[in-house]
Amino acid sequence: MIPRSALQRQLSSSISSTSARRAFSTALAAQNARAPTPENPPARPHGIDPRWLTMMKRRLGRCMMFGLKPNQIDEAGNILNQLARDWRELIAGSEGFLTDEKRRSLYRHNVVWGEMDVFCRLGCHGHVNNVTYVRYAESARVNWTRNIGNHIDPANKKQWLNLVNSTGIGLILRSIKVDYKFPMKFPDKITVYQKLVHDPSSTPAGHSAFQLQVMILSEARQRPAARCHEENVTYDYKKNQKTPELPAFIFDQFKEIWELQEKAKQDWQKRILEIENRVRTLETDSWDRADAVEDTGSAKQ
Repeated sequence: MIPRSALQRQLSSSISSTSARRAFSTALAAQNARAPTPENPPARPHGIDPRWLTMMKRRLGRCMMFGLKPNQIDEAGNILNQLARDWRELIAGSEGFLTDEKRRSLYRHNVVWGEMDVFCRLGCHGHVNNVTYVRYAESARVNWTRNIGNHIDPANKKQWLNLVNSTGIGLILRSIKVDYKFPMKFPDKITVYQKLVHDPSSTPAGHSAFQLQVMILSEARQRPAARCHEENVTYDYKKNQKTPELPAFIFDQFKEIWELQEKAKQDWQKRILEIENRVRTLETDSWDRADAVEDTGSAKQ
């Protein structure tokens, strides 16, 4: 539990000089319920404002600065504790990324000073080199396949681990697209998650390719620093050609992963809506009620 004095300082520091904007909409579930068709792709791969976490804190801060009763202060502290503990899962899980310990690809991985542009290292303003994000995605892809073999599908462990080698059935990155969200800098830590883009059951026969979305989360900013879209192909190195279709051990796991992604999306969106409702209750019980009178404390005459 956050002490009340510390809670007030934390909330006060998060308030901007302008009125706090309501960045999260309870229409989230409805937005995601309408699954886009391939002919009508979504404008962006997520359904909430990327700064919703910051804005949620600002909304709590406005309630605190207006004046809350002791039980309301405790409720605000509980919400802040939940946001601090689960912010990665709330952001990524609500989009369908699997965030549990056995599936996450990189967790709190250090951004090192040498990954920034050379001019930045010499003293001017700069950021992590753009190529580094591709390397993050590559390391995460390797860990993703190894995690499945080590923790999820031990019966086919050898085949999953061999996917990153060139001795049998392996993975080849056909293409990668990176959307940079803000210039990340040292020091920072990143967490990386992957998710399948398409339901493997709807993939036409004879296809050996699959697409992944990658989210690279910045701990310093508590939001995505970059998003990647990958297309991977399964390749038979012994025959020097693509496999005629996804190998059975991959296809079976992908079907399960897809189902878990859909469930994770629903579960974490539900938690976000619960937080939204709790914050909204604090607002309507403080500054946003008809007879609201601000608690001016010692400034009161």
